[in-house]
Amino acid sequence: MQQISRWGVLIIDIGIIIFSLALAHLLRFNFNIPTTEDYDNLLLGTPVMIVIRVFSFFIFKTYAGIILHTSIEDAQRIFWAVLSGSIFMATLGNLGFYKITGHFALPYSILIIDFLVSIFMLTAYRALVKILYIEFRSGKKDKKFVAIYGAGETGITTKTALERDMGNKFSVNAFFDDNSNFRKKRLLGVTIYPGKFLERYLLANQPQLLVISDNNISTDKKQEIFELCLKYNVKVRNVPPVEKWINGELSLQQIKEINIDDLLERDPIQLDWENIENQLKNKTILITGAAGSIGSEIARQVLRFHPKLLVLLDQAETPLYEIDIELSNTFSHLKHEVVIGDIRNYERMQHIFKSYRPDIVYHAAAYKHVPMMEANPSEAILTNISGTGITADLAKEFHVEKFVFVSTDKAVNPTNIMGASKRMAEIYVQSLNHFKENTNTNTKFITTRFGNVLGSNGSVIPLFKKQIASGGPVTVTHPEMTRYFMTIPEACQLVLEAGCMGKGGEIYVFDMGKSIKILDLAKSMIRLSGLELEKDIQITFTGLRPGEKLFEELLNPSETSLPTHHKKIMIATVREYNFEKIKSVVNKLTYLFDKQNNNELVKILKKYIPEYKSNNSIFEKLD
Repeated sequence: MQQISRWGVLIIDIGIIIFSLALAHLLRFNFNIPTTEDYDNLLLGTPVMIVIRVFSFFIFKTYAGIILHTSIEDAQRIFWAVLSGSIFMATLGNLGFYKITGHFALPYSILIIDFLVSIFMLTAYRALVKILYIEFRSGKKDKKFVAIYGAGETGITTKTALERDMGNKFSVNAFFDDNSNFRKKRLLGVTIYPGKFLERYLLANQPQLLVISDNNISTDKKQEIFELCLKYNVKVRNVPPVEKWINGELSLQQIKEINIDDLLERDPIQLDWENIENQLKNKTILITGAAGSIGSEIARQVLRFHPKLLVLLDQAETPLYEIDIELSNTFSHLKHEVVIGDIRNYERMQHIFKSYRPDIVYHAAAYKHVPMMEANPSEAILTNISGTGITADLAKEFHVEKFVFVSTDKAVNPTNIMGASKRMAEIYVQSLNHFKENTNTNTKFITTRFGNVLGSNGSVIPLFKKQIASGGPVTVTHPEMTRYFMTIPEACQLVLEAGCMGKGGEIYVFDMGKSIKILDLAKSMIRLSGLELEKDIQITFTGLRPGEKLFEELLNPSETSLPTHHKKIMIATVREYNFEKIKSVVNKLTYLFDKQNNNELVKILKKYIPEYKSNNSIFEKLD
């Protein structure tokens, strides 16, 4: 079925208004025009009315809409075109005709009947064409049956978007909603069921797809829906929030398949936005490691609070260029600068601090990949310890208000070089906060500690995605391995909140939720990809890599935590160290870097971090 041209639409519309006028006359006179005079009036008044109608069609462009995709907007244009034409004829048209001939061109009763018939027929034939087109394009046998979870306005829009793309031949045959106001009702001809009937529906009807249109349902409820759909091999898609729709309209391409991030997400966190804004607005902010997963997201979050200047520092050229382009497009009205630099180079870092004079520093630069750092201890120590020391010292020297250090749960009872180097950096930053000297500075040093973030560079989820896409096998280290996970935005928001509330010297620990089995994560990702474990793809166990441990911890057994005003942020009570002693240790580690004697470097770490016990590593011999 081909699209009708604009002129074709206009010709059909003219035919309809001629028929409408004739029918109005017949109805007015009960299908029996009584006199020749009335018949003559019909011949005189009809051309005038047709001219007025055509003129109104041109003004409101009723012929310009695509009939195969007729919408409410098209019906509105028809209504205003017909109404304005009828009003014009009822006033100026009839009055002018009366002055010339001594009687009205068309009786007002005919105008009213014509108005109603015209609107009905002009909209009805468009709707009929659209229905015939839909039926022509999508045969009943090939339709994909779809259920929509959420019967509100977004659910209605979702149904429209699905059925508009008939190339996929979708047919919505059920709505689900827990709102009691929708009980035993129908929406757009489709029955609305309560959420508790979902499993029964999936079992009985076996739909190909379920779309979650309600963005306000709880995370627990969403996960429950996911699990039911995975159980019955039903694909799940998610409708993005309204603010992310393109030009205020939802398209099928925006209704994305559920991914593992959606399965692991938690309820949105509540932050003290006003307090954060008061701290960041009109300030110069420096972010180290700004091209990384955490640093780049901190940059996105910070720009929401209108800083005077955001300085993005990293040594990775290409990723830094990419985040520069992104922020320039998204926050074109705000000022930011990118700086290539290495936190391990004192002269370069001193120049950066002297040039920009930052008010707040978020220090996210670090080496974080456990097995790689286990094979390259000197690099981990030089970046994670010496680099952090240089940046923190300069923050104090240049009177930075707050220095927020991004650490990791791997610093707790470390079993690897990466974790031990981050723990030593924690000790340095915390002891520097308590160090008293005549510097006339009150820089507050704050540490934040959290676990794995979803989708970060080097994390397990991107690796699993690549392995699944290539047909497997999916490699899992150990069947019992567990990890804490947090979304990148959630982690960065908590970093901002902790940095805002910090008074100096604290190590903030984040509530990471439940620990998740990596094996269960791999299985869920395979099922989400529409594959069947053992049949389509295999899981293999590779064993612990150097430095890895089965379970991560957020606190050392000797540590406790104190609550804060935010339920997801706690303060770890840790042992305090003498800064001058720790400074000498860091200087010694930096000096030994040139000798490249890994055993000596690790020995020093183990001496000053007694809880550091190597696991599955060549450095176990030093314990």
